[in-house]
Amino acid sequence: MKKLALLLFLSIYSLTALAQDAGKITGVWWNEDKTTKIQVELKDGKYIGTIVYMIPEKYENGEEPKDDKNPDPALQNRSLIGLRILDGFVYNEKKNEWKDGTIYDPASGKTYDCFARLESDDLMKLRGFVAGMRMLGRTSQWFRTTL
Repeated sequence: MKKLALLLFLSIYSLTALAQDAGKITGVWWNEDKTTKIQVELKDGKYIGTIVYMIPEKYENGEEPKDDKNPDPALQNRSLIGLRILDGFVYNEKKNEWKDGTIYDPASGKTYDCFARLESDDLMKLRGFVAGMRMLGRTSQWFRTTL
């Protein structure tokens, strides 16, 4: 009975450790150019990222930048602030990465497959790619910050 209790305790403890590793991606991140802040959070079991701030130089006539490169004309007038640009990421413990996600690039209006890795607590590398081929893509560095 003691062995069973110990086994149960260790199982719960290891699940808690896994959840802590997966949650390291959450928080606020500057994009590579440090012009945009993205809030990464867990929602419905998957990690998402939403634009929460853009530097004032990105505003035109005092208005928030719009999603004007979106291929859907009905979405081209929406603000980039509040726009979800990361979606569907799940943590892969074996590779220590967040995978199966997508990243939307407002500058081109395109969505790419994506995975992310933490290089340190304050540096995340994301790689957007096409056709399921990781070698056909581009890597971006994001830096942890605060709101």
